[in-house]
Amino acid sequence: MSPGKQPPDPKELKRITESETGRRRGRGLQGKIIFAVAISWSLFQLWYASSLPFILKFGVFNTTEARSIHLAFALFVAFTVYPASKGSHRSAIPLQDWFFAVAGAISASYLYFFYDGLATRAGAPILQDMVVAVAGIVLLLEATRRSLGLPLMIIAMVFLGYTFGGPYMPDLISHRGASLARAMSHQWLTTEGVFGVAIGVSSSFVFLFVLFGAMLERAGAGAFFIKVAFSLLGHMRGGPAKAAVVASGFSGIISGSSIANVVTTGTFTIPLMKRVGFPGTKAGAIEVAASTNGQLTPPIMGAAAFLMVEYVGIPYLQVIKHALLPAIISYIALIYIVHLEAVKADMKGLPRSVKPSLARSALSFTGTFAGLCVFSLVVYYGVGWTRHFFGPVATLVLAVAMAGAYAGLLFVASRYPDGEELTLERLKEVPRLKPILLSGLHFLLPVFVLIWCLMVERFSPGLSAFWATIFMIFILITQRPLLALFRKTGNVFPALVQGLGELMHGLEAGARNMISIGIATATAGIVVGTVTLTGIGLVMIDLVEFISRGNLMLMLIFTAIISLILGMGLPTTANYIVVSTLMAHVIVELGAQHGLIVPLIAVHLFVFYFGILADDTPPVGLAAYAAAAISRSDPILTGLQGFFYDMRTAILPFMFIFNTQLLLIDIPNVWELILTILGAVGAMLIFAAATQGYWLIKNRLWETLAMLLVAFSLFRPGFWMDVAYHPITRLSPAHVAEVAEQLPPYETLRLWVAGETFDGRDFERLILLPLGKKGSDGMSRMEKAGLMLRSGEDGRVFVGMVVFGSTAQRVGFDFDWEIIRVDREDYQPPKHLVYIPAFALIVIIGLLQRGRRNKIQPPPANGS
Repeated sequence: MSPGKQPPDPKELKRITESETGRRRGRGLQGKIIFAVAISWSLFQLWYASSLPFILKFGVFNTTEARSIHLAFALFVAFTVYPASKGSHRSAIPLQDWFFAVAGAISASYLYFFYDGLATRAGAPILQDMVVAVAGIVLLLEATRRSLGLPLMIIAMVFLGYTFGGPYMPDLISHRGASLARAMSHQWLTTEGVFGVAIGVSSSFVFLFVLFGAMLERAGAGAFFIKVAFSLLGHMRGGPAKAAVVASGFSGIISGSSIANVVTTGTFTIPLMKRVGFPGTKAGAIEVAASTNGQLTPPIMGAAAFLMVEYVGIPYLQVIKHALLPAIISYIALIYIVHLEAVKADMKGLPRSVKPSLARSALSFTGTFAGLCVFSLVVYYGVGWTRHFFGPVATLVLAVAMAGAYAGLLFVASRYPDGEELTLERLKEVPRLKPILLSGLHFLLPVFVLIWCLMVERFSPGLSAFWATIFMIFILITQRPLLALFRKTGNVFPALVQGLGELMHGLEAGARNMISIGIATATAGIVVGTVTLTGIGLVMIDLVEFISRGNLMLMLIFTAIISLILGMGLPTTANYIVVSTLMAHVIVELGAQHGLIVPLIAVHLFVFYFGILADDTPPVGLAAYAAAAISRSDPILTGLQGFFYDMRTAILPFMFIFNTQLLLIDIPNVWELILTILGAVGAMLIFAAATQGYWLIKNRLWETLAMLLVAFSLFRPGFWMDVAYHPITRLSPAHVAEVAEQLPPYETLRLWVAGETFDGRDFERLILLPLGKKGSDGMSRMEKAGLMLRSGEDGRVFVGMVVFGSTAQRVGFDFDWEIIRVDREDYQPPKHLVYIPAFALIVIIGLLQRGRRNKIQPPPANGS
């Protein structure tokens, strides 16, 4: 803590927690109304996701109607749960808040009740439409201020101001402006603004995943994951910090908010880290870094994964595949950073009650890993076999088998007494793994159902979460009664009543946790609506290009800074919507103009990573404030330390922009996959050691610089190979057919084109045209891809025709563009040869550091 500063008041943590989860519950009848509305919201979302409306032919809602009802619930609960100011009464809800809640619900549900009328007068709103739209926007902004604070509300108001003030702006960012009727109609009465894609994803997918996470937590899975993490890692150097990273990772995957993660797991992990020797600032920073990374980790990614499905236009499983490796190596590096901090401070882990032998530990680990692999294979192929054998009743058979597995695991859990709550006072040694693991294995079954539905059955994310949530409802109702039955305590009926109560509170908790996400996605829709209404997206391209002066790296750095600034104070979902809407297409467009073709998913992950890092970046850094309130340390220093730890996460987006193999893109074989993974993990660990200034011993300056060089080489081996062997030769357009003919089957043709945009601006860009199998000549291969060329004067080549629906149209070719040159790819040795000198250099550094360490701490004489 900085000199002269008092520890933050513990009330600050309570305020942050209340801001994140909405703790105003009301008294008496008021509390019952909020409780009933929250449960009704959860039940509506389950109904909308199920097949029952179509089976019963009742209560079928189209997507616009569902979005309208979704926001109506969110606004009603937001105004009743969140007070108008910090000084407002936390129990009684004033009359004006009830008025705002009802008015907000009416404004949002207007699209549902008057759907047919609005469809017939699209673009020509009547006075009633205008009143409702203006009231809805104002109430939405106020709900945003209450539930999310000022940042997102201010951003939305700035974009609304830009909508109306376009003609008065400087020339670089000016536009013709919009009338009040046009703007409000666009933002509230269509699906271009508030009721756009973002809130559609919130109502279709996100709510069910948040509800699933709330029920999983209510059933006791959150405490189970924390106990397992401490039993596995608590004995290591800095073990509680390593366990905190793993526990926060599990929690962050399903929590949907890095701040919520900090205030739930951090209340236990941060004091324990301080107990084993971590300063308060570093303990809070480790929790912040772990919680922030949880939002980057599949399968949910703070709900942004589902938005990427809509914005990028690729299947959900593809999003998970691309985001997986960066998230894993980032977490591995954080655990390694914790280890280095512990080694530097000579920390010890928690003592073990029983110290197993090395052979027993290895056998236990190997046996566990092998058992999981065998179990996975048996389940995968066994279930696949049942599909063919049982035919139409296979699903019923699987459900019965899952129920049997659940009953069996509960029977095993009943052999162990209810575990004591993991508290600082009771945790004097590492908890034993076996009783903890066996007492909660049944919590993994709904997670298995979720992953099975997503990966194997290929259900939509919403339907997968629906079935996983249904299983969680079954667990909440039956878990306690079955345990009482197996333990023969005679308390089956009271346990059933308790289970039903936990189910009701789980439904309420899911709705409460969704308030901020539902409001955020709706408000972020204002930003999206402004972009589509004013064309500010093109303005951002001009602005970034003007500032970066055509330098690609400066452009990426500037985009990262904008993403960080826009992400400050915003929840994960709104954060991603805002930064991706404004900045993603900027990277794609400017990258293409400089010869860098970046896959759209890489661009969206780039802006998403930097938007999330705003959670621990001063001066806003809400997650850092939450951690500082727990650790009683300076929030600014905690945020700076957290961002320093997250530097490993900050370099990843730059790396996978230039080396998309880190996103598992364009990996031709398993050996390439193995080399990519090993190189990425090695690079991240070496980068962590370099930034910490410590490996086997304190680094010398040249060693740190050499480590950074090695890390860069492992992350982007193609850079040095491109320097030694230039991979591209640029030829005149007269060689297009020749290059196309020489390309191997199913390779891409690199064509530079020049043309004019619809608003009259000239451009040059690179387009990759995938070609099929070899034909009689290059022209025929291009024609099969849908691109037909024609010759002009002075040997110039133009696009003569683009076949509708063809490959050429999909990659972006248009009629009458000029082909200005063609790139021929030349031979280049395998880029992974760079690994050899890189690893040789790191071995030399390791030997030198080992020698210095042995001089300071000579090994024991017996060599043990």
